[in-house]
Amino acid sequence: MTTVLVTGGSGFIAGHCILQLLDQGYDVRTTVRSLSRTPDFAGVGFAEADLLGDDGWAEAVRGCDHVLHVASPVAPGRVENEDDLIVPAREGTLRVLRAARDAGVGRVVLTSAFHAVGWGHPHDDHVFTERDWTVLDGPGTDAYGRSKTLAERAAWDFVAAEGGSTELVTILPVAVMGPVLGAQISGANQIVRRMLDGQMPALLDLWFPIVDVRDVASAHVAALTADGAAGQRFLVSDGPAIPMERIGAILREHLGDAAKRVPTGVLPDDQAPAAVRPDLGYARRMSSEKARRVLRWTPRPAQEAVIAAGRSLIERGLVTV
Repeated sequence: MTTVLVTGGSGFIAGHCILQLLDQGYDVRTTVRSLSRTPDFAGVGFAEADLLGDDGWAEAVRGCDHVLHVASPVAPGRVENEDDLIVPAREGTLRVLRAARDAGVGRVVLTSAFHAVGWGHPHDDHVFTERDWTVLDGPGTDAYGRSKTLAERAAWDFVAAEGGSTELVTILPVAVMGPVLGAQISGANQIVRRMLDGQMPALLDLWFPIVDVRDVASAHVAALTADGAAGQRFLVSDGPAIPMERIGAILREHLGDAAKRVPTGVLPDDQAPAAVRPDLGYARRMSSEKARRVLRWTPRPAQEAVIAAGRSLIERGLVTV
């Protein structure tokens, strides 16, 4: 049986990766920061390890054939101290890669992000692909974008110089929505939560490329064994970006009375928060052709991700409706 280590097993994307690995017959182990708090997965082994320390990583990867390195802090927007994101993202990635190399792991699949590709560039009609990188000091690049970019670049540099026989693949999802598995709300599901909770008094003219978390997980799992995937980056998105107004309309159309607090009006641009004004009306374009071709990956429509996110938040009591 092939053994896969998934880092950060309590996370949104990691949880769905674990479910799909189990469903496909893999032996799964996952890391948590404390064994006193483990997610509820039957048939999964747990190992204690933290991105900020070396302890536990050698034991976590011992005997594993592959690693899905999913764990990384997520905090788009303004943060007080950028190192709170950048250090665990970059140094944690290097810790995992060193341990994987030393243990003879065949392939590491790293969760990067579209934030490592599409920020800091002019707002034009450019179609982003895996050849593009975020400009670290470019306009609109935040701490999260820098953390994902620096972590991924460090990973590629490490594998090229010191990786031995361990192969690297990176997956770069856009805004991730879909069914939650626990009590935490992460990723772009926060947008859905704020709409349903009535915490968003008006919509903004912001556009989001979306991918369902279940499809992000399937891309990770496919990348473990796909021929031609080693040494490659893969952008994963369902298709063109959609406006926040459309997200709200989907929720109202499919969730009925539970979506009664979802706003309908769009705030005029001059009343929008200053931090988001540069992105108003701009829909970043990108291509997932490479993932579809090499990984044989077919995503759900964005609408399914939005609906699944809303329904799961309601069913788990994570929003007040």
